[in-house]
Amino acid sequence: MSLPNNRLTAELDGEFVIFMIGMRVNRPLQISAWLPVFLAMPRMVSELSRHPELGVLASQFHGLTLVQYWRSVEQLNAYAASREQTHLPAWRAFNRRARKAAGAVGIWHETYLVKPGHYENIYVDMPRSGLGKAGRLMPASGYRMGAKGRMMGQTPAD
Repeated sequence: MSLPNNRLTAELDGEFVIFMIGMRVNRPLQISAWLPVFLAMPRMVSELSRHPELGVLASQFHGLTLVQYWRSVEQLNAYAASREQTHLPAWRAFNRRARKAAGAVGIWHETYLVKPGHYENIYVDMPRSGLGKAGRLMPASGYRMGAKGRMMGQTPAD
C-alpha cells in the first residue's frame, strides 16, 4: 500500500531491539555452501510471523540483509537458542557446511537495544517499512516535523 504525499513517522512504546543479519556469497560456484543459508532465512521469518508470541515485531529483507524489530533481547536470544524452532538446527547445519567449504559464504549480524527517545525515522511516499511495520505510524507534524523533535520527543523550538 503506497502512501502518496504523506510524511509519516513511526513510534514504538518502550525499549525494542533492532537485529540485522546478512550473508555474502564469496564463492558463487559453491552453491551447496551458500544456498541453504539463503533458503533458511525466509523459513525463519515465516515461522516468526506465525508466532508473534516469540517476540519479533516486524521483519524486512533488503537484498541479502534481513532487518528485524524485536520486543526484547531476551526474546531474540531465546529464539536463537531454542531447540524447538528453526534457527538452531539451521545454524548447526551452516557450521557443518562452513567447515567443509571454508570461506565460501560469509554471515554477519548486529544487535541494537534502542531506548525511547533515542531514534527517529521518516517515511515519505513509502509503504509501511522499517520501524513503521513494527510500530504505529503517525503524521510527521508538530514536534515530529524535524529530526530533532522526532529523536527527542520535543518541539523544534525546545
